[in-house]
Amino acid sequence: MNKASMIVDKDFVVGKVDERIYGSFIEHLGRAVYGGIYESNHPTADEQGFRADVLELVKGLQVPIVRYPGGNFVSGYNWEDGVGPLNERPRRLELAWRTIEPNWIGFNEFIDWCKKANTEAMMAVNLGTRGVDEARNLVEYSNHPSGSYWSDLRVSHGYKDPHAVKTWCLGNEMDGPWQIGHKTATEYGRIANEAGKVMKWVDPTIELVACGSSNRGMATFPEWEAAVLDLAYETVDYLSIHQYYGNQKNDTPNFLAQSVGMDDYIHTVISTCDYIQAKKRGKKKIHLSFDEWNVWFHSHEQDKQLEPWTIAPPQLEDIYTHEDALLVGCMLISMLKRADRVKMACIAQLVNVIAPIMTENGGSAWKQTIYYPYMHASVFGRGEVLVPLVKSPKYDSSEFTDVPYVETVAIHSEEKSEVVVFAVNRHLEEAMLFEIDLRSFGGGRIMEHIVLEHEDLKATNTAEMPNRVQPHSSGNAAMTQEGKITASLGKASWNVIRIKV
Repeated sequence: MNKASMIVDKDFVVGKVDERIYGSFIEHLGRAVYGGIYESNHPTADEQGFRADVLELVKGLQVPIVRYPGGNFVSGYNWEDGVGPLNERPRRLELAWRTIEPNWIGFNEFIDWCKKANTEAMMAVNLGTRGVDEARNLVEYSNHPSGSYWSDLRVSHGYKDPHAVKTWCLGNEMDGPWQIGHKTATEYGRIANEAGKVMKWVDPTIELVACGSSNRGMATFPEWEAAVLDLAYETVDYLSIHQYYGNQKNDTPNFLAQSVGMDDYIHTVISTCDYIQAKKRGKKKIHLSFDEWNVWFHSHEQDKQLEPWTIAPPQLEDIYTHEDALLVGCMLISMLKRADRVKMACIAQLVNVIAPIMTENGGSAWKQTIYYPYMHASVFGRGEVLVPLVKSPKYDSSEFTDVPYVETVAIHSEEKSEVVVFAVNRHLEEAMLFEIDLRSFGGGRIMEHIVLEHEDLKATNTAEMPNRVQPHSSGNAAMTQEGKITASLGKASWNVIRIKV
């Protein structure tokens, strides 16, 4: 059996995990809202039309923050369309995804849903077709107590207390030619700075996220980041990065290696942020918000067949496989390894649209394969990330060299006296003997070893077979006398090893 090892020391810390790294995303796209979180005639619908079965699955993920209302959608959105009496709300042509937006759900209803889901809102403002004025008005409507036009309008809509939304995205993917109101880096940096400036004048306590590149493959990456931050460094607090991966060529070894490229992407953006900080002689560190990430490719062809100008068509409905769950696990580990700088992240999206949760209109809701690594990381991955010294056999794929078979990270919760190790075995044929050296902790005991594995890499969960791929407990982790833990990581598996220290 191949062997891998990791040494961690409780005094060598990468950084504290910001719980917002386990955030998600709801856009007015496909069935994320209508048929996802909201379906007024569903058997489980509450008094506002929110699906209780979906809420329970969301609560199981312990999602700390949810980005809303987009995404590409936000760049053509008038937020005023979604507040006030339902019978006065307009229907709009939604140009980003070529649908009809009925505005049955808007800002206030989403805040209500967040409270029911035990989460916070990350709001995005439209810097595509709109700008500074609308951005400041929305912050006033949301966060100002009362006594002004927009805050009093909120009160008249039945919301006496301010929503106190703290995290705001300054537009979405403004570097993309597909974006409504696409801008150059200079154009965007200027409007992001000016909008952010007045938003903070309305509420100085808010935090702002500027748009970084839409993905690593953009021709303007990373000059975009440098140009935007050069103009907005003093105003913004975070820079966003987005990345999706697919296995269009059915090359699983290369697909599972994609997180190596994600490591490099994160490193490059951090370096660019630090360059601008040095250029400005600044004291403020710009942190990262990885506010769109996931596997996305299964639904590309079926989306081409959809009729335009309908309400909530089944767009971007990827049905995820076991191998997709393994890469999602690797992506989570990649972000955790830079917990000192990646402070927020949003798996895109939460329900139906490239999502860990799927529903049938009028029917059931179930967990996709990717639900499990996301849930495990969110529930167990709170504390301080320890510097991992890892030795693992490696392989080369069609795009990457020296890919470690074992991708892993360890998190120490002093409050719980617990070390949690997340590990993916990328080897498709063989189990891996994994040794974890915890000598600095002076011993410990195994609490549990959770494994997600399946003989069929293409296995999926469906409405008919919702539990085909699901985790199970394994009894093969053991503590040695020297304070080391050994565990067998099954081939093509996601593992959670919890250790009481």
